[in-house]
Amino acid sequence: MSKKGIYWFTTDLRLDDNPALKMAAEAMDQLLFVYSVDIPVRLSHLQVGSSISQNRQIFLSESLHCLNEQLQDLGQHLVVIENTQSEMARLIDDHGITHIYRNSDQHTLDSAEWLKIQTHYPQINFSEVSNNRLFRSEQFSFELRELPDSFSKFRRKAEKLQIDSPQSPPNRLPPPITDPLPLIQLVQTSDAKTLFKGGEITGVRHMETYFQSDLPSTYKQTRNGLDGMDYSTKFSPWLAQGCLSARRIIHRLNQYEDEVVSNDSTYWIYFELLWREYFQWYAEKYGEQMIAFSGIKDRSPNASFYPERFQKWCQGTTPYPIVNACMRQLNATGYMSNRGRQLVASCFVHELSLDWRYGAAYMEQQLVDFDLGSNWGNWQYLAGVGADPRGHRQFDLNKQTQIYDPKQQFINRWQGLKDNFPLDSTDPSDWPIDLKRTEILA
Repeated sequence: MSKKGIYWFTTDLRLDDNPALKMAAEAMDQLLFVYSVDIPVRLSHLQVGSSISQNRQIFLSESLHCLNEQLQDLGQHLVVIENTQSEMARLIDDHGITHIYRNSDQHTLDSAEWLKIQTHYPQINFSEVSNNRLFRSEQFSFELRELPDSFSKFRRKAEKLQIDSPQSPPNRLPPPITDPLPLIQLVQTSDAKTLFKGGEITGVRHMETYFQSDLPSTYKQTRNGLDGMDYSTKFSPWLAQGCLSARRIIHRLNQYEDEVVSNDSTYWIYFELLWREYFQWYAEKYGEQMIAFSGIKDRSPNASFYPERFQKWCQGTTPYPIVNACMRQLNATGYMSNRGRQLVASCFVHELSLDWRYGAAYMEQQLVDFDLGSNWGNWQYLAGVGADPRGHRQFDLNKQTQIYDPKQQFINRWQGLKDNFPLDSTDPSDWPIDLKRTEILA
């Protein structure tokens, strides 16, 4: 009996170092490559929005087109579907599919359709292989339920482990299963001016350019920058969509350390990838608790929801210039520095007293480099409902501005002083606040 398989791309939009794809390619007589654009938006009942930002859509669209071109070079093609369950069922029934493969590093929250199809087609052989992490679960000396409750404890265990060498991309693929579905153009990208271009080819080129420079040797000193392309690695957009393999980056980092220099800065690149790794396992362990109001704690934070404050935060029109600049940068580019993400989240939770989940959901919509574990895990940290042993973290926004933007160059570039209104237009009694009178009294 002919083995006809579907390879279901998720957050692994590459051919390089893709063990799940390699397994499918070696085992199948014919193979169909599929990607579903049913992108889940967390907590839609919170009415944060129903779709991802244009910046994120463009990056994804570019990544899919790049992947399709790579597949075509090997005699294959990509089928992009919109209604996962119905379209996948049609593909299975029309072509007599016997096997389905995918990356196993998908969170429970993103696996509903996979589980439904598994239930509906018990005769099909379903296989999952880890594609996006540094370590395999069997390498750990502990079970997932025993995952250390802090990053520091995890790091001390993980640093002792050997990272597998990345696998080369396939030089051949099984013949395609012909399907009339075209590659969907998610958004028009011809005139778009974006900060990052999606796709494995661009991601690999960016990685090579970075490691051929002196930037890795000074990463630790520059990593808290707020603007520009050189202060940090900028690997995260390609990592988030799986256009770059974390193992491939480590392999290239090791090569840099052998050939150029090994210092605190090069170690810190590895350190940050370990943070990403921790949040990957953290998200798998806690499942639905990742988006729960109380997080992984037994207590709920002291917060509410003020629509006016939320909108001002989203638009960058709060009384806090550094926060405004970061949010305007995010809305324009789909990207924000790590330092900026900490500042806007701290402001959201502490100065604005808002339900942290709204902030996390908005960032999920906007960020080109959205990663479920890192985004929601970091928001839990700042909200005091995560794995941070120190609890609530609050940043002094004035002090942070003095340290990281003393000349207000970043604030001025992103118009952080424009429209920086008071948080509320009504007082606790719901009386309108006279802003002019307030300014006079001040």
